[in-house]
Amino acid sequence: MQASSKNQIMLKTVRSSALTRTRLIEAASQVFASLGVPGATTREIARVAGVNEVTLFRHFASKEQLLKAVIENAIAVQTEALANPEAWTQDLRTDLHNYAQLYHAMLTAQEDLIRTFIGEAKRHPEAAKKVIEEAARPLGEKLVAYLQSCQKRGTVRLDLNPEAAVDMFRGMLLAGMLCHDVKLQPNSYSSEEYIATCVEVFVRGIGNGE
Repeated sequence: MQASSKNQIMLKTVRSSALTRTRLIEAASQVFASLGVPGATTREIARVAGVNEVTLFRHFASKEQLLKAVIENAIAVQTEALANPEAWTQDLRTDLHNYAQLYHAMLTAQEDLIRTFIGEAKRHPEAAKKVIEEAARPLGEKLVAYLQSCQKRGTVRLDLNPEAAVDMFRGMLLAGMLCHDVKLQPNSYSSEEYIATCVEVFVRGIGNGE
């Protein structure tokens, strides 16, 4: 067999494997959202993905690994954007607004999965909790590191704990997503206006003369 033919076969195999992995992650996201972490089984995930369990285990050694891949896939775009130094303008209000928009986009895209995780928070096996925390940590760490650098530059108050501040900021954004469709009366403001308000309140609270 010629080298070019071997390369073509190898390339086709790699593409097929990547497509299968993507299908498994998408199927797992659906199953976790509908059945929860304890209720989701590898058999059901494989069925939804249109493959057998053996194929699933070739790509993921356990349900926990698959759960981690689902979460990492959900936040990949946001984490990649924030990892780029050029994404930070060093203007506190602008950077927090950009972060808030990215975080809101992730929350909205994964709303069903997030609501499932919150509803089952106390029932998650410890292994699953650890997987979720580890997979989601990079997105928070980017903002913590940014606020720490702002403290060194003097644009953020030194008496604040950056980790606590980040938890509060992301909590505001999460609350907005969770509450947007359960109001007794329609909101008189858009999601963009809510994000802008969160950013303004937060900047005024942590800023050092902003």
